[in-house]
Amino acid sequence: MTRIGRPRRFDPWVGLVPVVALAAGLLFATSSTTAQGTDLRGGEVTELSALIEERDSTVAGQQAELAALQQQVQALTDLAASRNGEVAAVQQEAAPGVGSAGLAELTGPGLAIALDDAPRTSAGTTPTEGNPDNLVIHQSDVQAVVNALWAAGADGVAIMGQRLISTSAVICVGPTLLLHGRTYSPPYVVTAVGDADEMRDELAASPGVQVFQEAADAYGLTFDVEEQDKLTLPAYDGALDMQYARVG
Repeated sequence: MTRIGRPRRFDPWVGLVPVVALAAGLLFATSSTTAQGTDLRGGEVTELSALIEERDSTVAGQQAELAALQQQVQALTDLAASRNGEVAAVQQEAAPGVGSAGLAELTGPGLAIALDDAPRTSAGTTPTEGNPDNLVIHQSDVQAVVNALWAAGADGVAIMGQRLISTSAVICVGPTLLLHGRTYSPPYVVTAVGDADEMRDELAASPGVQVFQEAADAYGLTFDVEEQDKLTLPAYDGALDMQYARVG
């Protein structure tokens, strides 16, 4: 005799299991088709890197175009000064300020300073002991060097061949340096025209530079200061309009 028991109660979760499995399978298949054997998240990094390179190239082209236009303006100004005494007088009066503002090429003795990350190992990686941030050049390191040079009375300062003016800002974005719309990777080279002895003394006395020097000694960062008899700093050729300002 067949024993008849109470009817089984329907469990909704049992019915959902095939649906969830089907959805998961569809999701995996879609992800595989989209990736086509590549890392989806890695693609985002690659696209960002390509975008930065493209933007850097665009800025370089715009700066070259701006420099050419500035040369044309200067040529026309010189032509007007040769024909008009008032223009010539104003141009002569403004000449000293042009140099101080970094708008004219500057040549003279000074210092060339190189800052670089800790050297990589034979395996192509940097040492990982301690804090990895100790192994790279930071914005504060570059800024401390630049501030010390200005404090020493440098006639002009440049970073990676880019002349600094009163509105220049030293900004690090990740492992790169952003200056005047262009990005640079270490080693960073800072050049300054002025009294070499006074600049060396100010570098040695600067608290910020002292902190960087200690890090360089402890972690193998590069901090080389070389005196040179003749340095040429290019004129600043970027835009002079203030883009951002805040009342202090």
